[in-house]
Amino acid sequence: MSTRTADNPARRLFATVLACEAIVIALAIPVAVSVLDVDGATAGAVCGSLAVACLLMAGLLRRPWAIPVGTALQVLIIATGFMVPTMFFLGAVFGALWGTAIWLGHKAASAQPR
Repeated sequence: MSTRTADNPARRLFATVLACEAIVIALAIPVAVSVLDVDGATAGAVCGSLAVACLLMAGLLRRPWAIPVGTALQVLIIATGFMVPTMFFLGAVFGALWGTAIWLGHKAASAQPR
């Protein structure tokens, strides 16, 4: 993808993935606490901070460093599977959506105008 993400046509898809991911990771907090007996402070701190980070990154997608930071965020979301095992699967799904957005961004950036 080009270093200029301000004109990236896939930016809306990136923001949608991050916003939906923030909802899912926030909903992992009560699952971790009530079903898996994870300490509430730990679950809230880890999942809550990742949810806030997703929302912040959705707003900062015009910055040239946003896509690499968002990719690192995907890895951290998958790592929450050590706390809530279902997050391994859900993180992989969102990672695949993130990868698809990157691929579509490359494709749209290289498309020739008619």
